[in-house]
Amino acid sequence: MSLLRLRGVTKTVRIPDAEPLTILHGVDLEVAAGERVSVVGRSGSGKSTLLNILGLLDAPSAGEFDFDGVPVARLGSGARDRRRGADVGFVFQQFNLLAGRSALENVVTPLLYASGRRFWRRRAIAAEMLERVGLGHRLDARPEVLSGGEQQRVAIARALVRAPRLILADEPTGALDVETGGSVIDLLESVAAENASALVVITHDPAVAARAGTRYRLDAGRLAPAAVETAA
Repeated sequence: MSLLRLRGVTKTVRIPDAEPLTILHGVDLEVAAGERVSVVGRSGSGKSTLLNILGLLDAPSAGEFDFDGVPVARLGSGARDRRRGADVGFVFQQFNLLAGRSALENVVTPLLYASGRRFWRRRAIAAEMLERVGLGHRLDARPEVLSGGEQQRVAIARALVRAPRLILADEPTGALDVETGGSVIDLLESVAAENASALVVITHDPAVAARAGTRYRLDAGRLAPAAVETAA
């Protein structure tokens, strides 16, 4: 059974004093547990809107969306929040780390909503995750003294500390140089494989997209399978 299943998903937003704007048009998509998926598209193609729907931050205007076999339309806001917190990890281009807090404190944050043993062991679990991403020696470092690559590794550790079933990465290498970006994708793929997590990477970089086993192109809100693109 698919972890994610979208059928005919459309997203339309209302704009004051203008015609409604349709951002996604009849999107069909299935993502299995453990699958590696990339979605390529230009700015304004609807990539962020699609990611927000996949991550349960937004809802379709029309169509069907099942998360692990459960129709999302049947979930109340609280149930969506709980599922997102337990099953979805986000990695963003701009890192979104909490300023003035250490790497350890940033990674601990999602575990503040855990329960039982995971809550009481939250600092140890966060430290173990930072060790896995190669930052076990930087637990007390704050974002302002970390390099871009180190900040992204902290962001990845924070996204994965609850072992989510779905990892959504929005332009995860966009703010990094080529070499550092490549190591970040290596890390994402490695940790996703260890946890059997599905990994969906939203990107404009053909080289990053080509690493996924399943590739799509999003153009003007329409999703279609994509061939591997080679760099010029």
